[in-house]
Amino acid sequence: MFKLLNKWWKYLTAKLSGSFEANADPKVQLEQAIAEAQQQHKRLKDQAANVIASQKQAEIRLNGKMTELEKLNGNARQALIMAADAQKAGDTAKAAQYESAAETIANQLIQVEKDVESLKTMVYESTDASDQAKAAVQQNSRLLQEKLAQKSKLLSQLEQAKMQEEMNAAMAQLSETVGDDVPTLGEVTEKIQARYAKAKASAELNETSVQSRVLEIEQATANVEAQSRLSQLRAELGLDPAVAPQQVQAAQPTTPEA
Repeated sequence: MFKLLNKWWKYLTAKLSGSFEANADPKVQLEQAIAEAQQQHKRLKDQAANVIASQKQAEIRLNGKMTELEKLNGNARQALIMAADAQKAGDTAKAAQYESAAETIANQLIQVEKDVESLKTMVYESTDASDQAKAAVQQNSRLLQEKLAQKSKLLSQLEQAKMQEEMNAAMAQLSETVGDDVPTLGEVTEKIQARYAKAKASAELNETSVQSRVLEIEQATANVEAQSRLSQLRAELGLDPAVAPQQVQAAQPTTPEA
């Protein structure tokens, strides 16, 4: 029974997840992914800051111990010098006191030297960790910038996809039949184009007929002008039938009577 319930639970979870992914807004999911990347980068920077801070603290402590070591060295030398001076002066008690003080300082000096070596190791390790943390932050920063640039590109592609989808949907609606008694846009377009072609053909025929009449009129006018010009030339040459007999008679010489 438990196995059956577990199978049903996994099935419902997968189904709901699939439905969520199918209906989720890609723009919102993209914003969520970028926001998560930015939060991850912030956490990485905070961790790197802690590592760098530890390295800085180790350096400060090392510098302090180095200063203390230098001071102890100076005190130990001074104690030995004063013990030697007291010994020369014959003051053995004071010389013994200075020797004891020098020994105490020497013990402190040994411990500080150990601390210095330990701090040096810590500084070396923390410096290496600090360098790695800085490199990690720089690399993650570069990756974040690439993701931001990719975000802009993806948003642009998403807007183009939405526009194309809307255009495809609009074209599909225009191609579909609205109803049984309503023609499609293609049918209406074909009908309008047929009427336009017929009207255009009639206009061309009418235009051809008118042009033919105009050409006939122009040709008749040209013929009249040509006949008039020929008549004028005949008259000038004396070839006009109505004028020619009279001109020929007038041109014959008269015979004198006997």
